[in-house]
Amino acid sequence: MRHFVLIALCFLSTVCYSQLQTISDDFEGNGTIFSWYGGDCGMDNHFVNPYPSGINYSATVLKYADVGAFYAHVGFTGVGQFNLKKSSAFSLKIYVPSSGLIGNQTNQVSLKLQNSLLTEPWSTQCEIIKPIVLNQWQTVTFNFATDSYVNFSATSINPLLRSDFNRVIVQINGENNTSQVVAYIDDFQYTVTNNVVFGSLVWSDEFNGNGAIDFSKWFQQTKFPMGSSWFGNEQQHYTNRMDNSYESNGTLKVVAKREAYTNQGITKQFTSARLNSKFSFKYGRVEVRAKLPQGTGTWPAIWMLGKNINELGAYWQLNGYGTVTWPACGEIDIMEHWGSNQNVISSAVHHPINGNLSIDEYTTNAQYKNGVSNDFHVYAVEWNSERITFSVDGINHLNYEPLIKNQYTWPFDAEQYILLNVAMLPDAAAAFTQATMEIDYVRVYQQTVLKIKNAPVKNNQANKENDLAIFPNPVKDKLNLIVKENQIGNRATIYSVLGQELHSFILNNKQTIFDVSTYKKGIYLVKIDTRSGNKTYKIIKQ
Repeated sequence: MRHFVLIALCFLSTVCYSQLQTISDDFEGNGTIFSWYGGDCGMDNHFVNPYPSGINYSATVLKYADVGAFYAHVGFTGVGQFNLKKSSAFSLKIYVPSSGLIGNQTNQVSLKLQNSLLTEPWSTQCEIIKPIVLNQWQTVTFNFATDSYVNFSATSINPLLRSDFNRVIVQINGENNTSQVVAYIDDFQYTVTNNVVFGSLVWSDEFNGNGAIDFSKWFQQTKFPMGSSWFGNEQQHYTNRMDNSYESNGTLKVVAKREAYTNQGITKQFTSARLNSKFSFKYGRVEVRAKLPQGTGTWPAIWMLGKNINELGAYWQLNGYGTVTWPACGEIDIMEHWGSNQNVISSAVHHPINGNLSIDEYTTNAQYKNGVSNDFHVYAVEWNSERITFSVDGINHLNYEPLIKNQYTWPFDAEQYILLNVAMLPDAAAAFTQATMEIDYVRVYQQTVLKIKNAPVKNNQANKENDLAIFPNPVKDKLNLIVKENQIGNRATIYSVLGQELHSFILNNKQTIFDVSTYKKGIYLVKIDTRSGNKTYKIIKQ
């Protein structure tokens, strides 16, 4: 939000260079994939569902029509690179009617990952093949960590170790044949399971008052940070008047108006409001339910900045926390919307370019969402020590997860605060008078610390009171877990003290030795899942 950013729908992979993209498409206009194509195959990605039944009563689906081409498939690029994880998976719904088959091919669906930048993208592809049944909707999942896969080239490495995949191909009933297939695909998804659970509400504003905003929670930022103007060629004055920000009927109103207004010796033709939260935090989930303003020239934003930003007039700078300039502080744009591009929601991450803390580099993506100025939608971000993920109404459209994290790529290891504002741009329509961003609530969730049900066992024998013995404790390198015979087969999971899952494994023997030499010094929790319930033990890593 700080500087004007070009909206990118990721039609071109050169614009969106995120390392990993969480994506979906329901083929009803709600999705983040804009580049489906048919390769040697007829395709219609807005086809009326001919078989509404079972698990799928969607109105529209993707139609796949292979009329006998050797390499028929559908696919897409332009959503970034798939940096595969154990917790990531592709899934889709598929229906293949027996009436649409000509030939004797095996009934199957395959998902292939390729690098489209290669002259021969197929030469390093990796593929998972799954069987399907005819005449019914079914969900098929592809997980490169747990499913059997086939590398086209014997020299290709494990797909989990690659970061060059940027194309997805779906192929039905194989290739190198002239058989014909008509099929229907729906609800394509690529998901990354986040093992960090943000379950505790730590700060919120429900905006249930009438009149002035809650000044214990918000600061109205009005001072120019650039002497006589704001960044991004913004045309408004931000004020502390109730005309521009107030609560009524259970929502916050941030109002941009066309009016001549003089402040700090400068007269501008628009006014609005810019709120800084007096709450800052490190890691968590932010949810904001909002209805956006409408009209060319409006630029509403829900975003975050590092608490350490040295920006004139910002709340935390005024309170002595400003130590670095932008973009070294890091910026997380949860939602940006341009009135000139109605119903397109953009998110972005700003950080310094490698080697220069004063030059901005950013990763951005957007999704189309109907009715953003007529209805409320939930704009959210999840931020942990590994990644930052953005969504609208639960549909993810951007995941930022750099392979190398340092002061340039990852200034996001310090506290940030929330900003709400509506800016005005020079292209405001002549007929514009005022527009409002209406916010139902702002909520911040963080992790729940696991409760310890049992004290650590200090000896090396399992006894009647304990089903598990852990030693040595404190531990430096090798942690021994000894269980009774009736506990063999149970799952053990190691968590950080904040509840982040670090490793999970099955207790296959009475004694299991687990290497913790790479863990940092501190307290960890070992949870054992048993038939009678879960037990959690504390260990200390030296």
